[in-house]
Amino acid sequence: MTVHTLDTGLFKLDGGAMFGVVPKSMWQKLVPADTNNMCTWAMRCLLVEDNGRLLLIDNGIGEKQDDKFRGHFYLHGDDTLEKSLRRLGYTSADITDVLLTHLHFDHCGGSVVRTAVGQLELAFPNATYWSNQSHWDWAVTPNAREKASFLKENILPIQESGHLRFIESAADVPAELGAVREIIFADGHTEKMMVPLLDYKGRKLAFMADLLPSAAHIPLPYVMGYDVRPLQTLTEKEQVLRRAADENWVLVLEHDAAHECCTVQHTEKGVRLADTFKLSEL
Repeated sequence: MTVHTLDTGLFKLDGGAMFGVVPKSMWQKLVPADTNNMCTWAMRCLLVEDNGRLLLIDNGIGEKQDDKFRGHFYLHGDDTLEKSLRRLGYTSADITDVLLTHLHFDHCGGSVVRTAVGQLELAFPNATYWSNQSHWDWAVTPNAREKASFLKENILPIQESGHLRFIESAADVPAELGAVREIIFADGHTEKMMVPLLDYKGRKLAFMADLLPSAAHIPLPYVMGYDVRPLQTLTEKEQVLRRAADENWVLVLEHDAAHECCTVQHTEKGVRLADTFKLSEL
């Protein structure tokens, strides 16, 4: 099995929203903000080559949104998902499976493309798209707090295509996702977000999605203002970080613009950052 990180571009989000109740005087030392209080974040995905299958975990914001939408998030950078795939010798048609950690637009927007005549089509026409029933139901009938993050054009075409399948439970990972050894379901950020774990080069590799957006979010109180249940995020993050420190996991960071991966360690102040590195350095 071979695992690659894929960069799909950069965007900006409000620093206060990204760090919740933590004062700017503290978080700006870790992630600097511009004059509008916006910080730069990555939209990093994972590509897993395993036993003849090509699994893509998340796929960024995509390219079908209009200029007004894109302007809200200051999209920039030279990377796109297609460019990153081509560097590895693949195209979107080669993807066999797409695992969506959750359906917020910056994680699943690349699932669907808009054609020149305005039709919505699957970006990965030969792939099975994987979600779970609870999160899917949550996303298609969104609450007012998350409604702006669940865009119907990113979600409904997947179901209408017939390519959608659900993962029933953490203990029942489908055979098609054989590279995924375990899935942690987390409910703090949104209902039933999935954090996949893989065995890779003798290590446990966890794609952290929005449970741990960046290395700067490791201290427990550093919880995003976007989370629907912040106290539950705090508990879930503590449990996962303890396991990660105990078992020396490699944590792949989806939104950290400076660091692809990190490890954590136990300290007198709790679990803290141990090291940062690129996945290719393993």
